[in-house]
Amino acid sequence: MSEVLRPLMLDLVAFVAQRPRPYAEVLDAWRTSCPRLTVWEDCVDAGLVAVRDGMVEATPAGRAAIRPR
Repeated sequence: MSEVLRPLMLDLVAFVAQRPRPYAEVLDAWRTSCPRLTVWEDCVDAGLVAVRDGMVEATPAGRAAIRPR
C-alpha cells in the first residue's frame, strides 16, 4: 500500500465498513480525475473493499487494516 495513499485508502475502507454502500454512492464520493490519486482502484486491487450485488463493502482484510492496534 502506498504510504502516500494509505491514509486515504483507510478512510475509504472505514467509510464502507460502517455499512455497505451503493456502488454509485461510493464512486461519487471517492472518484477523482487526478491520475495520482487512485484511492478507489488501489483499495480494490489490494482486496480491502469489494463490490457485491451493487454494494461496496469492506473485506476481512480491509476491516483488519482499520482495526486499532
